[in-house]
Amino acid sequence: MLQTDMATRRLDRAVLGSVALAVYAAGAFALDYGHARIPLWLMWLLTPVSVVLPLAAALRVARTPAFAAPTRRFWRHVALIMALAGIGTVCNAFDAIGGPVPSQQFSTLTVCAYGAAVLTLLWALWRLPIGTTSRDERLRIGLDAATVLVAAAVFMWHFQTSPLLATDGYKAGSLAVAGFTLVLELVAVFVIVKVVLSGHTYVARGTLRLFAIGLFGGAFSGVAQRFVLDQPQLSLPQVAVPVILVCVTVGARRQYDTLANPETVRDASRRPFSVLPYLAVAAIDALLLLSIGTASEDLAVTAVAAVVLTGLVVWRQVTAFRENTTLVERLDFNATHDALTGLPNRALFNQRLTAVLATTGPPRPVSVALVDLDDFKIVNDTLGHGAGDALLIAVSGRLAESVRPGDLVARLGGDEFVVLLDAIDPDEAELVAQRMVAALAEPVVADGHELLVRASIGIADGRTGDAPGELLRLADIAMYAAKHVGGSGYQRYVPGMAGAVAGSAALGAQLRQAIFGGELYLEYQPIVALDADRLAGVEALVRWNHPSRGAVAPVEFIPVAERTGLIVPLGEWVLREACRQLASWIVEFGPDAPGVVHVNVSARQLAAANFPDLVAAALADFGLPPHRLTVELTESAAVALGPAVTRLEELRRMGVRVSLDDFGTDRSSLTLLQDLPVDELKLDRSFVQREESGRRGIMPAAVLALARVVGLDIVAEGVEEQDQADRLAALGYRKAQGYHYARPMSPAEVGALIARPATLAGRHH
Repeated sequence: MLQTDMATRRLDRAVLGSVALAVYAAGAFALDYGHARIPLWLMWLLTPVSVVLPLAAALRVARTPAFAAPTRRFWRHVALIMALAGIGTVCNAFDAIGGPVPSQQFSTLTVCAYGAAVLTLLWALWRLPIGTTSRDERLRIGLDAATVLVAAAVFMWHFQTSPLLATDGYKAGSLAVAGFTLVLELVAVFVIVKVVLSGHTYVARGTLRLFAIGLFGGAFSGVAQRFVLDQPQLSLPQVAVPVILVCVTVGARRQYDTLANPETVRDASRRPFSVLPYLAVAAIDALLLLSIGTASEDLAVTAVAAVVLTGLVVWRQVTAFRENTTLVERLDFNATHDALTGLPNRALFNQRLTAVLATTGPPRPVSVALVDLDDFKIVNDTLGHGAGDALLIAVSGRLAESVRPGDLVARLGGDEFVVLLDAIDPDEAELVAQRMVAALAEPVVADGHELLVRASIGIADGRTGDAPGELLRLADIAMYAAKHVGGSGYQRYVPGMAGAVAGSAALGAQLRQAIFGGELYLEYQPIVALDADRLAGVEALVRWNHPSRGAVAPVEFIPVAERTGLIVPLGEWVLREACRQLASWIVEFGPDAPGVVHVNVSARQLAAANFPDLVAAALADFGLPPHRLTVELTESAAVALGPAVTRLEELRRMGVRVSLDDFGTDRSSLTLLQDLPVDELKLDRSFVQREESGRRGIMPAAVLALARVVGLDIVAEGVEEQDQADRLAALGYRKAQGYHYARPMSPAEVGALIARPATLAGRHH
């Protein structure tokens, strides 16, 4: 902070010094005008001295580490420019006072020094990063710069070059030097105007404008030289150089201010409005009128320039009109289309639906299909919004490919899409829904993650003349009905469906009360060791005893819990109750207690960063060793985990076991075995209950072999008959679960089973 304050004070002193020198130079020039009153050497001594302060200021900025690299590089170039300008002023002074009489001529060395300074400035501006713009924007900037360039060229010709050509005795070498200087001035004008017009990101706001003012002053200082040709003691660089260099010193001070006030650097994406091109046109018009009034010899040149400028301005306006038209079209598109997917948005869909339903003539059928992704929030929460956006884009493309030509697919917002099916009978509408479900069933690679897409689709059938809002409402009801039956499918609206959906919503409110009001309880299904027909463990299954409805099936309230987010507190309650019960059995039965309790968890539970902490707290509260707990998750839940798979890794490090339930029912099973940290597979009941023939009969053996290769335990689910148990035992299965051994039972019934283990083998319901 102290160094910054010190540097600021030094820059302030440099600005004051530059201003003082410029004021002194202007006063001395005015005092010497008409009669030599000040020694010529003193007049010229001030010019090289005035370079020292802006050179020091530029070096100060260039050596400040807090600035970005392009900023420091630009100011290093400015320091070099000041050094070259200093050499030029020394040579210029020698040209003026080194001969027997004062001279206003430039030597070749002087021109080269000044020219090198200008070229270095061009190089610095060229290397300065400029904000990207559209092609039309770049063209318009170029036309604006060309307009100023043409005007500057005409003024330089009229007031500088043409009078010099008309001067008697003006040397050819001096004309060549003047021509070279004129070219450098014009190129500098073009580049500085282009930079000022196009914006920048690394130079303080207004600094380049100061440079432009200084460069314009240098370019047009020769215009005034014609008025002092009869006074050899005077030369415009005597006053022009100190005044111009004030712009550099003030620019360095402004640049240093950006350390405390970063917004003083302009956003390059926002091109400032400039009156320079219009002032250039006005100036040429004024010059044309002056030339006409004075019958100037440059009338033809000025008239041609006016025509050229008119053409440039017309070209610029046409370009601006074209870009404005494109912008209006883009704004119209953005107003009616979704920015992420490019699909029509809610406004355009409502407009199209209203127009279709308002069509006159014979009534024709119209259907609306409302599509809502299942568990999309989990993707956003676990994988991030980048993966969520990529998933939405992929879904929009697949939906568009699934419908008929002419059907309208729109995004209503979030993860909700809608399809307008015009002139379609109900059966064909179902075929479209089936194609959409099939298209979405294929895994989607989103932001590097392979995801399974599940969507619920509601279809409402109507006809022309129906109310648009009513048709959408019915489709919404049907969509929630599809979610109610498990999602990943479609439902057509039928009368009375609204009551069922409303009942589902009411069930969600009642479930919240059940979780915190003691209406839930657990049953436990035994997991049997096949080699000894003994109890190896139990799986905890939640049940709901509704105060008015009685028993509510899990297939009815678990989807409601998933949709409402109540699955998280529900899962936490199940976890703690299962741990409490197992700890109670261990106290009561010792080594005969179930070896492990299996608890089902959802992807939404695992998405919570504190889930491992909840598990650790439950184990600690009931004194349960971690290896006595196994968490189960289904393959569909595992696919949706993404980065949340780290929760499973944390659980395994704690000693908790992880089991993959319903193995074999998902397309990504082998991928999951490779990517997921699991200890156990539970073979889905569909493989256990198939007849032993063909490929179906060998699947249990194949899965067992796979489990052994990767070092996993395996449990066969759905064993309902003795021959199934015998076949599994013969294959080498060690654990099984199913109605052949026991249905889910109360804790008391499990206790009775532990007390009489001999009854387990013959238990068959």
